[in-house]
Amino acid sequence: MLNEQDVLRSVGKRVDEKLGFYIHLATYILVNGLLIAIDLRTSPGTYWFIWPLIGWGIGVLVHGLSIFVFGDGLAIRKRMIDAEMKKQGRSRDEPGATQ
Repeated sequence: MLNEQDVLRSVGKRVDEKLGFYIHLATYILVNGLLIAIDLRTSPGTYWFIWPLIGWGIGVLVHGLSIFVFGDGLAIRKRMIDAEMKKQGRSRDEPGATQ
């Protein structure tokens, strides 16, 4: 059973993950806006900014999916922890067991 500290730790971790995504997204928007401005100002007619926009955009998309779509989907991690705990003859519900 989870106690209040465990819940706070879990919630804090989730909030940190979301904040990390929002910082990543803001950085993506600011840097790519700057790259677009530089490209249009220095080489009109050639649109090289699209390549970092797409490449980094894929990274932001995957990051967002991992947080908001599959965020609670760390089931494989939980299964691996349970398997390791079982190998050691312990349960996650025992005192001193980690989540």
